[in-house]
Amino acid sequence: MEMNNKNSLAINEISAIKELEQLLQEHGKLEAGNFIPAVSIAELYVEDRAAGYCVENNSISALSIHDCELTSIPESISGLNSLVQLYLHSNKLISLPASIGNLHHLHTLDLGHNALVSIPESFWNLSGLVFLYLSNNQLTSISQSVGRLKKLVYLNITDNQLTSLPEEIGNLENLKELRLYNNQLPVLPESIGKLFQLKEIHLMNNKLTGLPESIGGLKALKELRLLDNKLASLPASIGNLSSLTHLDLRNNQLSSLPVAIGNLKNLTHLDLRANKLSALPDSLADLESLEKLDLRWNRFPSLPAWVNLLQQRGCTIYN
Repeated sequence: MEMNNKNSLAINEISAIKELEQLLQEHGKLEAGNFIPAVSIAELYVEDRAAGYCVENNSISALSIHDCELTSIPESISGLNSLVQLYLHSNKLISLPASIGNLHHLHTLDLGHNALVSIPESFWNLSGLVFLYLSNNQLTSISQSVGRLKKLVYLNITDNQLTSLPEEIGNLENLKELRLYNNQLPVLPESIGKLFQLKEIHLMNNKLTGLPESIGGLKALKELRLLDNKLASLPASIGNLSSLTHLDLRNNQLSSLPVAIGNLKNLTHLDLRANKLSALPDSLADLESLEKLDLRWNRFPSLPAWVNLLQQRGCTIYN
């Protein structure tokens, strides 16, 4: 398809692209008389290309407009009803049009690095989404309707101002990676334990003081990142995380660990730096896969003899 040839597109797609071109011209990102180019999917990801779209079967399947200082997107975006991938990151969007909820074929949506303070309810009709990026915005909450996005595999809401998560997040039955770091979360909903496919959860730099007992239901979990919170204790159910390989508890308020932590037979990395620990459960000696144990900046008067045994079998220990 020629760079400016829109003849094969439907009228609603042509109209949407023209309106976007006008917006880009108003923001000084596209010269008058120029067009958003039609490119290959590989060319869409070239860093210095601020705007472009891909055509497949005479319809626009992917659109990228980033680093263009856009504060809004026109309602006509819904005319691009064959979109599978939409990248609007690194603009200055403060809101989204309600019509975005009509893009029912969307698989990947990147709205990261904008200024969104809210999301229209219609947004949660995007039930085909698999990858959703909402990082680096100004969101303080997420609608309970997030539970409709049952196909989500990856959800990133880092670097916002979230103070809570809805219980309905537990309905995301296919979720494998959840990134929530750099928010203001004081608690996690009990429903988090229903995310049976989850492999990674990143919760660093929140305000968590504890974890729900249900956390032990995450049997597929491999990475649990909890550094820079206010955790005072851990539930015994953490010992049920049979697939866990990485547990990062750095910079919390832990004064003790549950004995059940010794059940984590696949754990390879345990970071306990900068807590208030003065003793360790002997069950840690049973962590047969442990490769690295970091104990620095705690309050140990002395370390148990089994620490030397861990070292002798190849575990790197920092104290």
